Amino acid sequence: MIGISIATKWEYEAALKYFSIQDNECFGYPYGEYFMRTINGAELIFYSTGVRKVNGVGGNQYMISKFNLTKVIVAGTCAGIDDKFSVLDVFLPDKAVQYDCTVKEIEPFIKQSFIVDFDLSNYGDDFHTGTIGTADKAVVMWKDYLELKENQIVIADTEAAAVAYICKKNDVECIIIKGISDFPSEESNSAEFKSNAEQMNIYIENTPKVMNKIFDQYLTRFI
Repeated sequence: MIGISIATKWEYEAALKYFSIQDNECFGYPYGEYFMRTINGAELIFYSTGVRKVNGVGGNQYMISKFNLTKVIVAGTCAGIDDKFSVLDVFLPDKAVQYDCTVKEIEPFIKQSFIVDFDLSNYGDDFHTGTIGTADKAVVMWKDYLELKENQIVIADTEAAAVAYICKKNDVECIIIKGISDFPSEESNSAEFKSNAEQMNIYIENTPKVMNKIFDQYLTRFI
């Protein structure tokens, strides 16, 4: 069975709508809900985990153990960092890093032990790729955005690299499919809350568009 790991409620709601899931098709588990579908002969379980690394890791470990998952696809949104790309661009990262696991003042920004590399050669090369950075702190402040950009991170989220890390520990294949929902914007000192609220509104508006694009154009290829 293949797991489709979905973090936020907006992403999961978009999945429910896309697959026309009825209430009686949803089942609860300690981290959220899940439903099942068979696509092109593959049995898939779509599950919400909740946001941030602890929920992502806990939800995926639960599902890996309970359903003997052979592959996990982390599907969802991300913040854009590399400005060569645009909102709604979809990525399959070839590297995932956790960048909030060090004391930046005295240690490297990213430790080798928190890097997961992906071999995507069996899936072709006609897609955007690069490094996804994960931290419990979402990228909403301009200074955080600049720091990630300086460290060659292309997109960022709050769970994917941690999920990939736990999949590696379980010897389960992991693929990350993420679409850009928003870019951080430079805020003035007097308008930080307004700027962040605007970014959140853009995220909510674009999330269904990202999820629909992933399900329409990418999911079947990578199962």
